[in-house]
Amino acid sequence: MFNPFEDFKEFLSKAKTLPLDRLSADHDQIMAELTSGYGKLVEQELKSLVWFVEHNRVIEAYKTATEVIQDLSYDAHSIEDFCYVLDSGVDIPYLISGPAGIYVAALCNHVAEDKIVLRLGEMKRTLHFLGYRLPYGKSLRIEGDTGNFTGSALQGGDITVTGATGDWTGAGMTEGKISIQKNCGRNTGEWMQGGEIWVGSRIRGLGRITSGQIYQAGEAVVDSLMA
Repeated sequence: MFNPFEDFKEFLSKAKTLPLDRLSADHDQIMAELTSGYGKLVEQELKSLVWFVEHNRVIEAYKTATEVIQDLSYDAHSIEDFCYVLDSGVDIPYLISGPAGIYVAALCNHVAEDKIVLRLGEMKRTLHFLGYRLPYGKSLRIEGDTGNFTGSALQGGDITVTGATGDWTGAGMTEGKISIQKNCGRNTGEWMQGGEIWVGSRIRGLGRITSGQIYQAGEAVVDSLMA
């Protein structure tokens, strides 16, 4: 009987085993570079001895983050892995949730892929500022919970969180969409300029909203046409 796979025998016999040691070394190198970049950000931020959330401070931290990552080679999978490196504390000088989240946001905003998935459900702690300034054309799916300021200053991107978010979700966003399957915290949509926030369950409190739409369990609680 004719074997349709006969022609593939020679190809299969010459196939090489995946160089797992090489892949592991490359992965370790990428994690080392991402860790080093985060260290530079932290070094800059700790000059003031204490880090706090203030608009200009956040902008400066993001600017520094974009500068230190511009020559790094990484992909979306590397970002997810790095989140767990942050969570483990190994080789991390200081884990400050604000700058750490801003650094991860910068990585997401500048990675080559347009679709990013971060499976963070097994992390022991949450990061703030995930999705910060996510631009138009990018989608970010976060599996698990996030901290404060999720999707703040959103610039047209699409964010999905399968868990809950903290306070100040979507603060200062101008356009785009944030979908949260569970709850979100206080001051949701603070100074929101446009876009949509969809919350599957409970909103603990709304912020001062200039424009945009916010939905809770499918019902509009804020609509720019009603504001």
